[in-house]
Amino acid sequence: MKIKFITAAILSCTYSFAAQSQAQSQASESNSVVCNAIFDSKSARFLGPHKLLFADGKIASITPTTEIENAVGLCTPGWIDLHVHLTSEPSGQSYTESFRFNPTDIAYRAQNNGMISLRAGFTTVRDLGEGWGVTTSLRNAINAGTVQGPRIFAAGKSIATTGGHADPSNGTSQRYMGDPGPAQGVINSPSEARKSVRQRYKEGSDVIKITATGGVLSVAKSGLNPQFTQAEANAIVRAANDYGLKVAAHAHGAEGMKRAVLAGVSTIEHGTLMNEEIMTLMKQKGTYYVPTLTAGAYVAKQAEVPGFYVPMVALKARAIGPQISKTLAAAYKFGVKIAFGTDAGVFPHGENAREFELLVNAGVPLEAALQMATFYAADALGESANLGQLVAGQSADMVVLPMAAQTDVKALLSPVAVYKAGQMVDLQR
Repeated sequence: MKIKFITAAILSCTYSFAAQSQAQSQASESNSVVCNAIFDSKSARFLGPHKLLFADGKIASITPTTEIENAVGLCTPGWIDLHVHLTSEPSGQSYTESFRFNPTDIAYRAQNNGMISLRAGFTTVRDLGEGWGVTTSLRNAINAGTVQGPRIFAAGKSIATTGGHADPSNGTSQRYMGDPGPAQGVINSPSEARKSVRQRYKEGSDVIKITATGGVLSVAKSGLNPQFTQAEANAIVRAANDYGLKVAAHAHGAEGMKRAVLAGVSTIEHGTLMNEEIMTLMKQKGTYYVPTLTAGAYVAKQAEVPGFYVPMVALKARAIGPQISKTLAAAYKFGVKIAFGTDAGVFPHGENAREFELLVNAGVPLEAALQMATFYAADALGESANLGQLVAGQSADMVVLPMAAQTDVKALLSPVAVYKAGQMVDLQR
């Protein structure tokens, strides 16, 4: 039995190496790639062999083919993770980083985490909040070709209320707390809400992130309570809409979530205590749900490691983390629109694709999970014309997988090749 297992492992590695070599050969010899099968993200179906032609970073054509001698494997559109924090890494020391690190230190970390994500198949990410002011600069550097990384849609500083999740002075002594305001992403009135949105626009944010309820990892007592009045939430969304920006709302508790949906946010992140009333509202308004199952599972596990989190955080992690999977299962059955997001940074970057397995374990078909990370994620971003499908005219973002990925969700953890804008990514670190 052991010999059979080892033989199978060697054959699998040999296939992956051969397929990657074939993909590299095709990329170097021409602008075309032949796939044994493709994933049609609009219909959520696997289709037969196709040939893709890339030109100027886009898909010039995609046509069925019978010539598969040099085919590379199963091809899907590039994956989109709608909830990452490139500046963050899980650590028991994270609460003291603002006293130890400089923004340049964090910028190098963010660039490295971006490359780790790209190699894992995530050609586009939405970075939902950081306090260092580096992700917009990293986005610009990637767009200019100065450094490599995924396509980034950056929120910059999340907007919170005093003492709420994302108040940057939480957990510090009174000596350091001060009174952060709209420029620092902390508001306490509709007027300050508008000013904070305008500050994010001034700083170059692509999306607005609000913390509609308490959170798990902030050093604050409640992870569930509402943190904006309805008037404040309304003011944020209206101001964001004035500047053409969508709003993503971190939310665990029901009341804060309801206020965010009523205000018109585009996505609800986590959604732990979502109930049928909120699901109904989300369907009526077209609000997307981004469940972040991987983060929920990770914090619940790490809460049992002595000293990894401070006691206040560990208590919330045990209560909130395991619930998200149950909520996702209920929301999927109810027909809420769901898009893919992981909260990478809460757990190690590069493990984002584990979200697929958790979605499948919660009752989502593999094809539907892939659709959430492609077609629906692009729609939630407002980028359906450019991303999320293998069709002519879209960005040539593509993940090549072993053929086993049509039925084995674990195979999604091992991309054979990754293309961003028609260029093959070096998967060797």
